Amino acid sequence: MKHEKIFRFLPIIIICAAFCLLSFAMVGQQFYGSYAPSERVVDVLPAQNFEAPAARGSAECLVLVNSKEANSVLAWKDMEGLFSQMKVEADYVDVSKEAVPEYADYKRIVLAVADSSVLGEKAYELLDWVNGGGGFMVYFPPLGDVFFRALSSQMGVQETGWEMYESPGFRFKTDLMMGGKGKDFIIEEPYEASLSLSLSSDCTVHMVSADDRELPLLWERDLGEGKIVFMNFGIMGKAYRGLYGAAYSLLGEAFAWPVINGSAFYLDDFPSPVPSGTSTYIQRDYGVSVGDFYTNIWWPDLLELAEKYGIRYSGMVIEDYSDKREAPFAANQNTQRFRYFGTELLRKGGEIGLHGYNHIPLCMEGFDRDFGNGYVPGTYERLFDYDYWNSREDMRASIEELIRFTEELYPGVTAATYVPPSNILSSDARQMLAEDFPQIKAIASIYFEGDVEYTQEFEAAEDGIVETPRIISGCVIDSFMEIGALSELNLHYVNSHFQHPDDVLDEERGAEAGWEAMRGRLDEYMRWLYGAAPAIRNLTAVEMAGAVQRYYYLDVTQEITEDAIVLELSNFQDEAYIFIRINGREPENLAEDITGGTLTAMGGGLYLVEASQNRVVIQRGEA
Repeated sequence: MKHEKIFRFLPIIIICAAFCLLSFAMVGQQFYGSYAPSERVVDVLPAQNFEAPAARGSAECLVLVNSKEANSVLAWKDMEGLFSQMKVEADYVDVSKEAVPEYADYKRIVLAVADSSVLGEKAYELLDWVNGGGGFMVYFPPLGDVFFRALSSQMGVQETGWEMYESPGFRFKTDLMMGGKGKDFIIEEPYEASLSLSLSSDCTVHMVSADDRELPLLWERDLGEGKIVFMNFGIMGKAYRGLYGAAYSLLGEAFAWPVINGSAFYLDDFPSPVPSGTSTYIQRDYGVSVGDFYTNIWWPDLLELAEKYGIRYSGMVIEDYSDKREAPFAANQNTQRFRYFGTELLRKGGEIGLHGYNHIPLCMEGFDRDFGNGYVPGTYERLFDYDYWNSREDMRASIEELIRFTEELYPGVTAATYVPPSNILSSDARQMLAEDFPQIKAIASIYFEGDVEYTQEFEAAEDGIVETPRIISGCVIDSFMEIGALSELNLHYVNSHFQHPDDVLDEERGAEAGWEAMRGRLDEYMRWLYGAAPAIRNLTAVEMAGAVQRYYYLDVTQEITEDAIVLELSNFQDEAYIFIRINGREPENLAEDITGGTLTAMGGGLYLVEASQNRVVIQRGEA
């Protein structure tokens, strides 16, 4: 009888339960705010949409190096990285082992040799070739040898000393590079790397030392029908690629290369469990707990910056800060702050990505031995302070729990970007992510090499995952990061920055100065970035991956006629962005002098092409 009464009222019970659940959902939605998954500005395409890179054609550039010289070896490595990103086909000839080929087979030649006497008579022939219309670049200052001194006047050098000069930094005298003019860029560890010299008045000096002397560091000079570009800088490395790329683009009547066109700001460890208690500097400045500071001060300030500059943050979730490394992994039940911060981020058009179940990098024992020195089998010096995972299965289970956690908190959102904790990722884990988690479209680690960090280039890997390195970090953008940001803005047309909520707790990241100062420094960087490149696209993490994918597969060939510059694009999909430096005879009407795309002047003869077809034609101005 009792069961019959229950059965009789079962429909009413179900309706009431559904009403309660709906009420709870509405209350939660009202409290946290609602969001709709944003339509992506640019998405990652299936890898099969792209053809394999075209077969290598004949190289237009000859690079002369000497494997017996340390500087030349460094330059060789630098150029291989730079030219692979600019899609420059080059022949590298080691003059200590190989005969110098005929110059007539090339349009551009780069000399990266300290002692030019090794070229013999070919050194004199080189300048004859330039006179005939070639483009010649000196990659780093050579020694003051007899050959150089005999030829230097044709390179614009009026006088030169025997000693090298230590430049504290560099400044631009022209608008060759976006964001360069009017600002000194300081070198953190300068050394004597530039020749002491003076130039003739017919040189166009683009870059000088950042001091009262203003020693010429980069100039160009016409020689007959050709051009010489001289880098009297001598400091090399990944952070300086954009400087050398800009110098190379001065050779010839025009030079075009694919770019990314994207600016992304990542928030690592966000959302994540909020530290309890107080912090010395937050208590000093605000008199509140860490949790209240994040909610009422830090996060509103970041949203204000986002509104000011059009930024859409990408938050990388940490579920728990436990040291657990064995499955099963317990779900974090304290989700109120996760929901609040994550929902607000999504409402503002941002993205939720994956950082880790906890903050332990996905590495098993033995991972870091190959990074140490003097390795003996069975023993090695550990280079990071984390515990190891026991198995690939445990690492997989931790990511599975993290994905379950984010999908429960943010319905309708698929996390497609993974950021390795502390930017450390083993090859085993890298393979696991590709094989077991097809929803992961991008890995965003770092661009500059560290000790054991997962270092990346902007590229699409063979397994389909797009590599989208972050370039700079934190609120206090130091001098090295300023140079890296300048370089990459002008090389890839990209900005990629990350920070952590707990930066405000760490003295090494600027906490002692206080959040007001840190926020001011971050605002200063953003003001520089968007002042230099106001039209750069603000992208989320996975949108950045889509942009990088299109950049990576795109190839550009150019033909210069009397009246036009013709760009042929291979692997063109739905969009493509290209930088082109036009050295003389620039377009006169940006709207009318292009077909197959749009043209935007960036300054210094540099233009951004947004291609809408696989063939772009730019009309040249009057001679």
